[in-house]
Amino acid sequence: MESPIGALGLAATDGVLTGVSFRGAPASEITAMAELERGDLALLQQARDQLKEYFAGERLTFDLPYRLTGGSQFEQVVWAQIAAIPYGETMSYGAIARAVGEPQGAQAVGTACNHNPLPIVVACHRVIGSDGKLVGFGGGLGRKRFLLGLEARVHIEHTFAP
Repeated sequence: MESPIGALGLAATDGVLTGVSFRGAPASEITAMAELERGDLALLQQARDQLKEYFAGERLTFDLPYRLTGGSQFEQVVWAQIAAIPYGETMSYGAIARAVGEPQGAQAVGTACNHNPLPIVVACHRVIGSDGKLVGFGGGLGRKRFLLGLEARVHIEHTFAP
């Protein structure tokens, strides 16, 4: 799908969202899409609709069945912690490391963020450096800046709406 941050590839298996990619869909995946089950096609359309609403500032949370595939046990725990970061808020790599019981694991948290198969839906763009700087993001710092800016603007609009 096209988005304000470039083409996004979406993947689903067995009725759950399993991937969001910043590189769009390679030709092999486009061919495979013709063989998707009807439920997967419906889910991909739902994911596309919800992502469009998110980019329009109309959706603050995603209501999609998803599965975080792959990843070590540590990465799974980190991804669960990231999923709990509220819309419009951020958390540092170090704070996540402490929250998951690995106080010296900030770099490992960064690696887990980079391996996140569902960026945007499991919002690893909300993870920042301890000094508040935007560091590291699998989709590039420009996309991270855009996503955080979008959420900050929408969060303020919802907080101070009449």
